[in-house]
Amino acid sequence: MKQLNILKSLGLCSIMLAGLTSCEDFLDRPTIDSYVVDGFYQSDEQCRQAVNTIYNSPWYDFQRGFFKIGEVLSGNYYWGSSPYLSFTINSTDEDLVNMSASLWSVNAYCNSVIENIDMKSGPDVSEEVKRNVKGEAIVWKSMAYFYLVRCFGGVPIIHNNSELISAGGYNNLKRATAENVYDYIIMNLEKAIEWLPEKDITKNGRFDKYTAYALLSKVYLTKSGLGQSGSRNSDDLAKAASYADKVITQSGRQLLPNYSDIFRLENNVSDEAIISWRWVVSNIWTSQNTLQSDLAMVGFSEYGDTWGGYAGPSVDLQDAFNENAMSLTRNNFDERRKATMMMYGDTYDYFWSDKNGFDYNYFCMEYSTGPQEFQCPTGANNVKHLVGNNSDHVAGIGTSMARMATSLATHLLRLSDVYLIYAEAVIGNNGSTSDAKALDAFNAVRGRSVKSETPKTVITWEDVWKERRLELACEGDRWYDYVRLHYYDPQRAINELKSQRRSFYNGLGSYYKSEVFNAEEVYYDPTPDIPNVTSASFELPFPDTDLTMNPNLKLEPEHDDISKYSY
Repeated sequence: MKQLNILKSLGLCSIMLAGLTSCEDFLDRPTIDSYVVDGFYQSDEQCRQAVNTIYNSPWYDFQRGFFKIGEVLSGNYYWGSSPYLSFTINSTDEDLVNMSASLWSVNAYCNSVIENIDMKSGPDVSEEVKRNVKGEAIVWKSMAYFYLVRCFGGVPIIHNNSELISAGGYNNLKRATAENVYDYIIMNLEKAIEWLPEKDITKNGRFDKYTAYALLSKVYLTKSGLGQSGSRNSDDLAKAASYADKVITQSGRQLLPNYSDIFRLENNVSDEAIISWRWVVSNIWTSQNTLQSDLAMVGFSEYGDTWGGYAGPSVDLQDAFNENAMSLTRNNFDERRKATMMMYGDTYDYFWSDKNGFDYNYFCMEYSTGPQEFQCPTGANNVKHLVGNNSDHVAGIGTSMARMATSLATHLLRLSDVYLIYAEAVIGNNGSTSDAKALDAFNAVRGRSVKSETPKTVITWEDVWKERRLELACEGDRWYDYVRLHYYDPQRAINELKSQRRSFYNGLGSYYKSEVFNAEEVYYDPTPDIPNVTSASFELPFPDTDLTMNPNLKLEPEHDDISKYSY
């Protein structure tokens, strides 16, 4: 994956002024080689095409950081000697550098689209399309800043790339405070709500008002703890609940009945998927989803492009699902477990469908082109973000995959998340609630996957906290729950991370093959490393490439007057 730092990303504005490149057919986009901006933005369709790329390519280099920060750092995923597992990340870490570069690239790209719509669009472009397209770009830049502030704390606010380049001030960028950044995100999303359509009439997954409402609800829930101690800001919680309620009651969206269907190619666009990276396999390298290569077991794809089998869902996440890798039987109490992690005895009809399905035991012990071993020492391997083989890809979307390339969407904000945001915001600082609407939201999410359980009549903060983990596990989100918990209850966040079972089992492979348990040979790591988690751990280091070019990033954040920014 390529590297690009915060300052180089400013140059994307200039690149955008030189031309645009498409990434195959996406969101009803025709295949076009390139446009010169002065001759582009001349029709409604061209303006829509300009924003299409923001749904994939600028985000490409965030994929590894997205997973390692969201899942490995949070204790949901075991990844060997990764610094994200041991909290030893430094400013030269390649995934950190790429992640930061990608997020700043997204911001630059969004700023360029907004600027070009304002300056370059022709007389035949409707005002409605101008507003809609700018609204989409604003949601994406809000998403980028939401990741930036939760990863790094205070960061510079780059509202207009051209102005900054013209002024020559890019080496003197100052960090705005985290509170300023959240206010900037909110300002942006409020403008997006004003400009976006009520509904996505294309039905191709473009953003509408409820996309912005959904993200705004999550932003307010997160912001509610910032600068607080022991409790959260009640006004922010009320706004989080209000915006989540709009999505739940007014958007017309419904949870998909079957949990595992959310992550299949045929449901790249669905009611469940509110904000997603919309990848496509094309001749443009950065347009595709590469996560299957990093997360699937060796031998899973006929392209020889999977190497992620020796990492997998953590023992601690298995504990949360009431699973035990030292047992040969699965409890299958919660359908989300199998849709998240594959374990001894599991089979999948949606992987390798041309081979009568995927049998985990057969693959690990007998499959001829595989290593014939249980690869991950936690006793579990990843399921989400996987397509399967090429036959599965063709069956799901009608086109082939390629080496290190699938078209599977990566869901960043789902409807079930909004349901749980609503429940948590209603609980607020009270610890529990019996509010009917909050119960309905919580029970709808849990009841979809735990059908044997009686619906709850009271829910606590702890219920929602755990439910978020089970519902969103391995979707790149869990670390940010810890960040927002740390805002107002730092010791609780630190203690929970330190108490996790983040290590591995000994002897599982031989045990699974013999099916004879011997406690002297099969056991959890007796001397696991306890991560050195401190309050400093909740802000990642700025990449050294950024620090070298702008030493101001080493300084404490300063107040930035958000009122000076407008569209």
